[in-house]
Parts: sequence; structure tokens; C-alpha cells
Amino acid sequence: MTQDDPRDPTTPAAWMLRARSNLAIAGAGAEDALYEDLCFEAQQAVEKALKALLIALEQSFPRTHDIDTLLGLLVKLGESVPGELGDLGDLSEYAVHTRYPTLAEPVTREEYAKALRLAAGTIQWVGERLGAI
Repeated sequence: MTQDDPRDPTTPAAWMLRARSNLAIAGAGAEDALYEDLCFEAQQAVEKALKALLIALEQSFPRTHDIDTLLGLLVKLGESVPGELGDLGDLSEYAVHTRYPTLAEPVTREEYAKALRLAAGTIQWVGERLGAI
């Protein structure tokens, strides 16, 4: 594998490829898809994009779906998260709690729209940061 190989998990490019794929799935909004499942894809897009940035900054990270943990690592490295992405940590609940049948309240259209907006904003922000590194 080469540094630009989109399958090489040690490169930011591989993680961003997967993040963009998750965002595309989240944004597809298929008629029969549950908002919970689309929000899971949005959460995965954010998680993978943040991990791409951590890799670019040569920072290891734990196996986690917790967005706040990943953001904490980035902040320790001096990264400044754009204000409009301040609610990213809210997406962590979609990584586990809503993935399976549950008695929790269903995700609303508004919550889905917010998750999608946060995911798209994260992909854009991380892409810009990667271009600057």
C-alpha cells in the first residue's frame, strides 16, 4: 500500500473516504430508512473524519464511538472546533443507543436534519484542516 492508498487505515485519506461514504448514505434519506439509522451514518461520518484529523496530527486515539473523547484529543493538540459544530458530542448517542430496537423515543426529522448538518460541517472543516497540514 502507498501513502495515498484509500484502503490504508494509517492514512487520513482512507478515513476521509469512509467518512464521505457515511455522509452520502446519511444524506440519501431513503424512504424506508429510519432516522435513527441515518443518524448513525451521520455519527460515523463525524467519527471517521475526526479520526482522520488525529492521524494527520500523528495522534493515536482509543477505539471509541464517543465524539467528545475525540474532540478532547483534538483540543489538547490546539485544534479549535468551529462554533457551529459545538453540538457534535450529541451525535454519540446515535453510535450505540439508537442502532437497535429500543423503547426510546424515535429520532425526529429535525434531529436527523441537525445530525446531517453537523456531519457535513465536520467533513468540510476536517477537509480544510487536512489541506492546511
